[in-house]
Amino acid sequence: MTKNKFEKIRNWEHWPSSMFYVPNLPYAFYLAIRAKHPAFFSAANPAIKSSGNGTESKYHTIQLVPEKFRPKSILVKPNTDVLNTIREINAKKISFPLIAKPDIGFRGLLVKKINTEDELIKYLNNYPIDIIIQEFLTHENECGIFYHRKPNEDKGHITSITLKNFITVTGDGKSTLNELILNDDRAKMYIDLFKEIHAKNLTKIPETDTNIKLTVIGNHSKGTQFINGNHLITKKLEETFDNLSKSIHGWYYGRVDLKYNSFENLENGTDFKVLEINGIIAEPTHIYDSKKFSYFQALKAIRIHWKSLFQIAVVNHKTNKIPYKSAKKFISEMFELRRYISSIKKLQ
Repeated sequence: MTKNKFEKIRNWEHWPSSMFYVPNLPYAFYLAIRAKHPAFFSAANPAIKSSGNGTESKYHTIQLVPEKFRPKSILVKPNTDVLNTIREINAKKISFPLIAKPDIGFRGLLVKKINTEDELIKYLNNYPIDIIIQEFLTHENECGIFYHRKPNEDKGHITSITLKNFITVTGDGKSTLNELILNDDRAKMYIDLFKEIHAKNLTKIPETDTNIKLTVIGNHSKGTQFINGNHLITKKLEETFDNLSKSIHGWYYGRVDLKYNSFENLENGTDFKVLEINGIIAEPTHIYDSKKFSYFQALKAIRIHWKSLFQIAVVNHKTNKIPYKSAKKFISEMFELRRYISSIKKLQ
């Protein structure tokens, strides 16, 4: 066993998702019994397909966000003429570099920063699926904010803020980029990923005090470190998200991943862009700050959020007459998602 693999086993932050959900299944069954329906959670976010179980279109979901808060984006269908795609990108005033990602996907799967037109053409040819092309946002910071509000109440709650620390190495004027990565305790655990991203620069020696950001994708699977930012939760920030929730009729529960420059502006509801809105499968990702949370505290935090999900879904069902999706249909969608994810993994 390599040292990197041992570290990932030792540190629960890197454990597979099943380790966080299988132990909590008895509580999920308990909530289903209380709701008298196995797929009660499907009524939580009527604005999103199946309330955001992972089968929803990310493109159509982001269109629910007020235009001033969302990045410029287009949806590219499989086998679309590349020239038409380029024209649409230009019409939207999206410039290189840009972000390309699957319309349906999670955990950073196939999300890439594209620097040139040739790279984009290669990407689209390699992945003949629905692809979102999105402007590359240059805001300094990224975070994930978990918000939930009962449909019969005006005020909601923020219960998780995850600050994202992108892995960066600093040149010393002597070491190659590859050596700098291997000398960094966190970066070396993602060496295979960084060898792919920085293949052309691995043997180059960065100048002294030059900072090299190894990834720009704010996903845990891409090496980004998740830091508990719950101390930043304020009434003002919750008011901002109350307004955002009310502007998206039918979204009550989930995590918003966003970019911003200053937290003060974010708190005041200005100068931020929403990257994605995640629904019922969203995680309160602050729990992956393993320096501040234990594994069992992480499990408890998931249950607490599931309790809120239960309350929202039941109110929507009883008061707003939102139907629960049939368990058969919901399970069918999940199997369909599993097949889809398996198929696009083979494209990597």
